[in-house]
Amino acid sequence: MIGRLKGILVHKQPPWLVVDVNGVGYELEAPMSTFYDLPELGREVALFTHYAQKEDSVSLYGFLRENERRLFRDVQRVSGIGAKIALAVLSGVSVDEFARMVQASDVTALTRIPGIGKKTAERMVVELRDRAADLGGGGGPLGTGGVPADPQSEAVVALQQLGYKPAEAARMVRDAAAAGDDAATIIRKALKSALR
Repeated sequence: MIGRLKGILVHKQPPWLVVDVNGVGYELEAPMSTFYDLPELGREVALFTHYAQKEDSVSLYGFLRENERRLFRDVQRVSGIGAKIALAVLSGVSVDEFARMVQASDVTALTRIPGIGKKTAERMVVELRDRAADLGGGGGPLGTGGVPADPQSEAVVALQQLGYKPAEAARMVRDAAAAGDDAATIIRKALKSALR
């Protein structure tokens, strides 16, 4: 179950926070990405929530941004990953950075996130690869807009649509991109390099 919670922030100590809604305190677990941007105690806060019920427990999770809640939910669809690792992902990297790691099949970078080993990182890449273009800024399950977050990400997506594999597209963009280049320039330079 998902929803939205609006009230007064009365307690915050990672990973827990308490929000008072008309005299009822809701205890939520949240990633560090949310904690970084929380208001001061006593101030109003609005959170996107995810409610999870298991046989022996009930949990409520809070996120300041909708794309973080979507990533939290989608990462848990990968076999063997639960809420704890999903929170670790959001506490370790931004949604856009996670999308770039998956697009580039960067297992090494994924294993730097606490709690994620090589096999888990490989499963993430395999199971989320088809949606990788939508993870960061796209319009799919984890995205919020229609365009990748930056010119390099946009170029990687474009090269993948031309048939290049994610890791190859990411390498081509990395080699071709210079500060200030827009996506079209990066793509043109990457394709020229590929023809040499």
